[in-house]
Amino acid sequence: MPSRPARNPATAPVSAVIGVDSSTQSTKAAVVDTATGRLLAVGRAPHTVTGQGGARESDPEQWWQALRTAVTAALAESGLDPSAVTGIAVAGQQHGLVTLDADGNPLRPALLWNDTRSAPQAAALTAALGREGWLDRTGSVPVASMTAAKWMWLRENEPANAAATAAVRLPHDFLTERLSGAAVTDPGDASGTCWYDPATQGYDPELLALTGIRADMLSTVAATGATRAGHLTAEAARALGLPAGIPVAAGTGDNMAAAVGLGLGAEGLLDHPVVSLGTSGTVFAATRNIPHSPLLADFAATDGTRLPLGCTLNCTLAVDKVAELLGLDREDAVPGGEAVLLPFLDGERTPDLPAASGLLHGLRHDTTRQQILGAAYEGAVVAVLRALDELPLVPGRSTSAPSHEQTVTAAAPDAPDAPLRLIGGGARGTMWVETVRRLSGRAVILPDSAELVALGAAALAAGAATGRDPVALATEWGTGEGRELPAVPRDTATWDRVTAVLDRATPALLTTHS
Repeated sequence: MPSRPARNPATAPVSAVIGVDSSTQSTKAAVVDTATGRLLAVGRAPHTVTGQGGARESDPEQWWQALRTAVTAALAESGLDPSAVTGIAVAGQQHGLVTLDADGNPLRPALLWNDTRSAPQAAALTAALGREGWLDRTGSVPVASMTAAKWMWLRENEPANAAATAAVRLPHDFLTERLSGAAVTDPGDASGTCWYDPATQGYDPELLALTGIRADMLSTVAATGATRAGHLTAEAARALGLPAGIPVAAGTGDNMAAAVGLGLGAEGLLDHPVVSLGTSGTVFAATRNIPHSPLLADFAATDGTRLPLGCTLNCTLAVDKVAELLGLDREDAVPGGEAVLLPFLDGERTPDLPAASGLLHGLRHDTTRQQILGAAYEGAVVAVLRALDELPLVPGRSTSAPSHEQTVTAAAPDAPDAPLRLIGGGARGTMWVETVRRLSGRAVILPDSAELVALGAAALAAGAATGRDPVALATEWGTGEGRELPAVPRDTATWDRVTAVLDRATPALLTTHS
């Protein structure tokens, strides 16, 4: 992260905010200097994910305990007096279904975004309105990840739990409510439910009726992620060691917070694509244009712009599993040669193949273990970059555009003046970075900060505390700055080989059951 001017504590006491990144695998809490964006400390605590086959679940109470642990650790590491903290915000994993009883306690473990058991329900919802109908209403075609499909799964498979549900929350909403006592979400995370209409900026009554849920069971949608959801309750303040009454921002989903941390939005960069390599692989950009593609989810950004996003389920964890099976270090890989490996170990979301498994093709006597691992990288990266081609971007645009929105098809996103911002755990791996460069043919920017979701949440907290625009704040902080790697010639031979296998194998060879 760029260095910031040192402060003299005697003359310039630090005012800080806390940004929380509650992801699939862990919670990270960042203490950030409000004036400079300097990262003062980060606390961490792990999560446990359970489930066999397509099931992926976590106990929401564990998220709360992890948040408490991470915030307490970060505050202690920072050395700040708790009175210096002026705001807090949570960014969380998207889509997860948290069901609460009448007392606000979880009825069962949360169904996570990568739980694919709801694939039949997603297909039934899609059939009810058709792909075009869903794209027109929500900007997204239902897949197993979406919250509405998970709610339908619960109704059909656990009717007693569904009947006992008094409230439904997204993961970040659940934590924001624990902090503030207010059931509040933001447009960004709400737009990943398949209940929210970005055009009307509210829940769609017909979609609620279709899925058998009431609006009063859902969180209120704030205007932005930086809107004050409420104030830190006395009980939460005691648990965290923070002052009671400080502002709690509405918060947002993890991808939306990463966009803020990168300075993407109306008060920053528009139409600059991002590739995130983590448990999932995602590609997104803040834009004013409306996509119309079943490969993308037309999410709202947390600041009022749009954040069309493509997501794959299989990314770093899938490739690490292949490395483990081969007995190799994750960096001990070379380009795949003739081998093609589609690492769809957990089913897949893009393309929509929830029952898929991995597929190895093109094995020869001279194929090495290192090539097979390299082929796994290539398969994962091609799946992500295919969605990139659907983003409705205006190449080269770097500042806010006129406020009108329009439907746009893909507009040459591989223009030389549109480098990819590469983030997530994979962005710290040489093989991941070089595979993206080779298969995209684009320049790549590697932001210096590794905590962009938490920093984006911190900017939302600062916005709630000061009234400033969080994207403008993050831009001033420079949290999205980093080094740029030049473009290399695109490896079209590998691209064509992987896409040919993917197209031929879809869906017959990739589907383990109907």
